[in-house]
Amino acid sequence: MLQSLAGSSCVRLVERHRSAWCFGFLVLGYLLYLVFGAVVFSSVELPYEDLLRQELRKLKRRFVEEHECLSEQQLEQFLGRVLEANNYGVSVRSNASGNWNWDFASALFFASTVLSTTGYGHTVPLSDGGKAFCIIYSVIGIPFTLLFLTAVVQRVTVHVTRRPVLYFHVRWGFSKQVVAIVHAVLLGLITVSCFFFIPAAVFSVLEDDWNFLESFYFCFISLSTIGLGDYVPGEGYNQKFRELYKIGITCYLLLGLIAMLVVLETFCELHELKKFRKMFYVKKDKDEDQVHIIEHDQLSFSSITEQAAGMKEDQKQNEPFVATPSSACADGPANH
Repeated sequence: MLQSLAGSSCVRLVERHRSAWCFGFLVLGYLLYLVFGAVVFSSVELPYEDLLRQELRKLKRRFVEEHECLSEQQLEQFLGRVLEANNYGVSVRSNASGNWNWDFASALFFASTVLSTTGYGHTVPLSDGGKAFCIIYSVIGIPFTLLFLTAVVQRVTVHVTRRPVLYFHVRWGFSKQVVAIVHAVLLGLITVSCFFFIPAAVFSVLEDDWNFLESFYFCFISLSTIGLGDYVPGEGYNQKFRELYKIGITCYLLLGLIAMLVVLETFCELHELKKFRKMFYVKKDKDEDQVHIIEHDQLSFSSITEQAAGMKEDQKQNEPFVATPSSACADGPANH
């Protein structure tokens, strides 16, 4: 008897705090996923980093041996200055002297990466004034961009997602949930084809040093706003139509970001995902719902009473221009 009571009390306790338990498992799963990613990246990339370090040491030792007039300290100073300039997007190589980082097309590309929070990091402001303006520009521009993207995605979602699903549901009688799932999958496939596979093929042709995997990697890193900066298009030597190419990439990133948000919004509107997300949310208490309902009723009742009082005041203002029944009856015998 005691065991059954204890078991039922535990079940009631778990059901009462089900959202908290789900949220705790969500946090634990996220932390485990972070650790899993760190383990995989470390095991895969650490050997390549070690090989690269050994190769650089050999090259440095060989260069110092071949140039005895140059000391190792002078070489360290020179390399430090070169790497510092490279972090600001300025290269000392002879084949990179023709590309400017702050012409209009490059500045437009930089502004789009700042506002979209992609931030490749290949080009950064050099002056203190540029850094200060970048802060002010981002503080105003990022919320403005979020507002712009929200408005655009809402309008696009109405025409691309909600109306087609409603049309097939009403016109052909299909289940709305099934139509929504099929539509979301098809929209995702079309988006991946138009903004990942096709652009990756184009970048692999236009960029001399990129293969298809690297081009696809750039598309994904860019449209997911990760922006690692290891692959940036239009930075090759003697890039043809570089200004037009940079403007085209800016348009591609903006349209691709909108398409990604539309797909995410489409999947988020699925009934199954909504039900799944509610497992981790804090449930509203019934008392709070009742308070909101009472407040709403009080506001509606007060608005009705205010309207009635306003109508009475209007009637009082119009009374001098309308004859009362008593005065009409009093004037009747006199007229006869």
